[in-house]
Amino acid sequence: MKLTSGAPLVLALLCTLLLFALTVWLWPRLAGGGPRRVFGRIGLVVVVQLLLVASIGLAANRSFLIYGSWAELAGHAQAPPALDEGQGDASGVKVLGRQPVDVPGGATPRVGGVIEKVTIQGQRSKTATSAYVYLPPEYFQKGNEHRTFPAAVVLTGFPGTSENLLKGLDYPKTAWKLAKHKKTQPMVLVMLRPSVISTRNTQCVDVPGGPQSETYFATDLPTAVAGTYRVKNAPSSWAIMGDSTGGYCALKIALEHPERYSAGIGLSADYKPEIDADSGDLFHGNKEQEKRADLLWSLDHLPQGKSSFLVTTSLQGESNLKPTRQFIEKVKAPARVSSITLDHGGHNFNTWRREIPPSLEWVSARLTAG
Repeated sequence: MKLTSGAPLVLALLCTLLLFALTVWLWPRLAGGGPRRVFGRIGLVVVVQLLLVASIGLAANRSFLIYGSWAELAGHAQAPPALDEGQGDASGVKVLGRQPVDVPGGATPRVGGVIEKVTIQGQRSKTATSAYVYLPPEYFQKGNEHRTFPAAVVLTGFPGTSENLLKGLDYPKTAWKLAKHKKTQPMVLVMLRPSVISTRNTQCVDVPGGPQSETYFATDLPTAVAGTYRVKNAPSSWAIMGDSTGGYCALKIALEHPERYSAGIGLSADYKPEIDADSGDLFHGNKEQEKRADLLWSLDHLPQGKSSFLVTTSLQGESNLKPTRQFIEKVKAPARVSSITLDHGGHNFNTWRREIPPSLEWVSARLTAG
């Protein structure tokens, strides 16, 4: 049974109900004193509580897709996709499978587009990650065989799975609807985690002697995708966006690499990396790299390019309100910044679902197809 399927949740709920009924039936028999009866009552209550907590946890994980497998839940690292050294720079994307978009007529690519599950290989970073690529229906329509499209890299938070960008946050369906109603231009979406290692929060940093996440997202990914799909490898055609840690990564990469991305969007973003057990030591004593990773410090001390930024927060329910306002104040020309501030929000999918449509409209207006 897959962790994210409905079967474990149904089984846990069924076991909870059955044991609760058994507890009610046995309780009169376990009344009174004596070690066996006391421990019997304690055991039943504890097991019912554990099953209830497990049911709630499975339901939450099914909704938010925090862990994609039992191995991830147990803390076991997922082996990264193998890097094919012989594939070269021209094509760094391997297609592993295809699925339709959950929209009317989605079974036909020229109507609903296509979602491809891929491995994207990084030649400079010497790493590879799994991702999903959404190709809009216009990509397959007659007369568009040579048409190029803008692209947006979309990052999850950490921990999280790339599937929550498909199911929990509905990026392909939202992009399809917006383009159908002429609110955005058709765009290619490249959806994945903000780390090149599934169990380590590398936060788009090139770790000395370790994972080269910044190089991967800033250089390898757009090069590989542009070498496979009809997307130009030019900053005017590329944006990067994400939520939470993915939002920090998006702002960091767009800020530090305007030669690759012309726009960056941070939904409920952090503004500096959180160093904890999930991240490990990201800098190994390199103070300059550590300061550079603080986006507010970078805005004050490093040249700002021509990138455009969109940041989101809420007056109530978000912890990033103050640093978001500081980020807005520190952005100077030639860079530009826009913002969305909700009255009430939170660090959750419900908030991001409200912000994603206007964010896609914003980024569509700032990208060119060729």
